[in-house]
Amino acid sequence: MSGRTITRAQLSEAVYQEVGLSRNESADLLESVLSMVTEALGKDETVKISSFGSFSVRKKGERIGRNPKTGVEVPILPRKVLVFRPSQVMKARINAKRSPGSS
Repeated sequence: MSGRTITRAQLSEAVYQEVGLSRNESADLLESVLSMVTEALGKDETVKISSFGSFSVRKKGERIGRNPKTGVEVPILPRKVLVFRPSQVMKARINAKRSPGSS
């Protein structure tokens, strides 16, 4: 794994170079899209991006966990978690990038 992280600034710069908007307009567009995605997920809606994947919120119920160090049982409270499912197109692109012989 390369450990490389793509930042908002890099995404905004990519929009600037590809679309031709000004840097400020590109940053505003990116923030608008991310805000819409966040808002939809906050309402427990699913966000599907064609050829990329879908984001959804899953509710996990309360359960009993165990502290691995001490072995003491602890209740884990109910919570919501974000789930991403890549599309078949995304999976194919990722697997095509892998070099032969790598696992």
